[in-house]
Amino acid sequence: MSRLQMVSPEPEDAALKRMFDEVRARGTALPNLYRVIGIAPPMLRAWLDFAWPLRLQAKSPRRLRELLILRVAQIAGARYEWVHHQAMALAAGVSQAQVDALEDWEQSELFAAQEQAVLRLADEVTRGPAASAACIQSLKQQGFSDAEVVELTLTASFYVCVARFLQSMDVDLEDGLKHD
Repeated sequence: MSRLQMVSPEPEDAALKRMFDEVRARGTALPNLYRVIGIAPPMLRAWLDFAWPLRLQAKSPRRLRELLILRVAQIAGARYEWVHHQAMALAAGVSQAQVDALEDWEQSELFAAQEQAVLRLADEVTRGPAASAACIQSLKQQGFSDAEVVELTLTASFYVCVARFLQSMDVDLEDGLKHD
């Protein structure tokens, strides 16, 4: 049970209602995460303005970013994040076998060199304190542009924040989502 009472999915606050409508207009069901952040509408606005460009405007492959997010969620123990992004990862082309092998990705033969570099980034950023110079160099050696390195590092860092917030607020999964 969330540690704070979520706001209604149909809030009276006009600005918050517009933000919720904006989320729904993207074809996305309103997540409980947003209903908790919506307790502080300016924070939800900031969140949306950062999260959505990471998801929709990045040049790095979505498939790799979703793989990275799953690994962050796995290391951080963020079940909510895992459940939401597992479906997104599969839709973006990550295989179920890769999802199943994430725990031991370093020993798996299912991940190409680019994927390994991205998973190393997820591990280093999540475990902290930061990605090493060697990790960043590895990304560049795998053909990622400087802009893509920024996108991937911001994505990893942001989803560590997501995991910490979800766990701090004990945000529940939405009804109907698999809780496996």
